[in-house]
Amino acid sequence: MEATGIYYENLALYLYNKQESVSVILPNKAKKYKESIGLKTKTDGVDALGLSRMVCEQVLPLWQTANPKFYELRLFTRQLESIVVQTGSVKNQLEAVSLSMYPSKQIEKLLKQQIKFFDKQKAELLQTISKIVEEDELLKRKFANILVIKGLGIQAVATIIAETNGFELFKNISQLVSYAGYDVIENQSGKHIGKTKISKKGNGKIRRCLHFPALVVVRCKVKPFVQLYERVYQTSNIKMKGYTAVQKKLLVMIYTLWKKDELFNENYQQDKISKEDEKEFSFVSASQKQKQKKVAPVKTEATQDKHPSKNRSMPSFV
Repeated sequence: MEATGIYYENLALYLYNKQESVSVILPNKAKKYKESIGLKTKTDGVDALGLSRMVCEQVLPLWQTANPKFYELRLFTRQLESIVVQTGSVKNQLEAVSLSMYPSKQIEKLLKQQIKFFDKQKAELLQTISKIVEEDELLKRKFANILVIKGLGIQAVATIIAETNGFELFKNISQLVSYAGYDVIENQSGKHIGKTKISKKGNGKIRRCLHFPALVVVRCKVKPFVQLYERVYQTSNIKMKGYTAVQKKLLVMIYTLWKKDELFNENYQQDKISKEDEKEFSFVSASQKQKQKKVAPVKTEATQDKHPSKNRSMPSFV
C-alpha cells in the first residue's frame, strides 16, 4: 500500500497483527514506477495494478509497527513544531497590524493573547516530552549521553529519535543520511557540470530541527563540528554549505552515540577519524573523490533487487 499521511496506519497495523506481509511505499515511488511501465491513467484500478506488479517484480521491505513510546513522542514533537510555526505566523501578523496605517488595539490584544496561549502550550509540551524521557531509564541515559553536546536541546534530540523510531530499521549511516535528505547528488553530463548539493528528498522535520543546533555548535566552537565547518567554508566560501555539513555530522553523531550507548567526547574524533574519513561529510563530488583515490568505481546493485529467476514469471493481470 501507499503511505497516505496517517490514514494507512490502522489498516497496516491490523494486517500486521494478523501476521500478514505488509509493505508500505512512498506515493512518489509508486508514481514513478507506474510511469516506467507505461501506466499514465490515474484511477484506483490502475493504481492497484501498478502496486501489484511492483510487489511481484521487486523485493519490497516489510512494514513494521513503530515503538508505542517513540510513536507517542513523535505526536508531541510534531505538535510542538506546529505550535512554533503558528507562533511565528501570529507574531508576523502582530507586527503588520502594529505598523499599519491605522493600527487596531483590539486586534493587537487578540494576537498577543494567541501568542501567550501558544507559549503556554509549548511549555506544557516540552514538560511532557521531558517527562517521557525521565520515566524511561534507557531513554534517560541515552539522551544524557547526547545532550552533552553544546547546542543540542531535548526537543531536537527527541524529534530525531521519534522520527527514526529510535533508529530501529537503520542498518548503517548511509541509510540514515538518505532518509534525512542529506545525501549528496551531482548534476553532470558531458561538458556540463552543475551544482553538487544535498537531495532534500527525505524527512524534512529532521533537517529543520538540526538547523539552529548546527549554528550553536559552531558558535560554541565544539570540536569536531567547528573544524568541519571551517574546512567546508574555506573550500566553498559558502557558509550555509558548512552549516549543512555540520547538520549532517550532528545527525551521524547522534546515531553513533545512540547505537553504541556512549557519552559524547569532544576529543574522541581527533584520535579515531582521519581527515580522509571526514571528507565524507563534506560536499566533495563523487568524481573528485574517485580522482583523489585513483581507484576504479565499484559497481553495486540496488538493494531492492528482483526476485530470484525461478520466481520471476509475471502474472497476466487479466
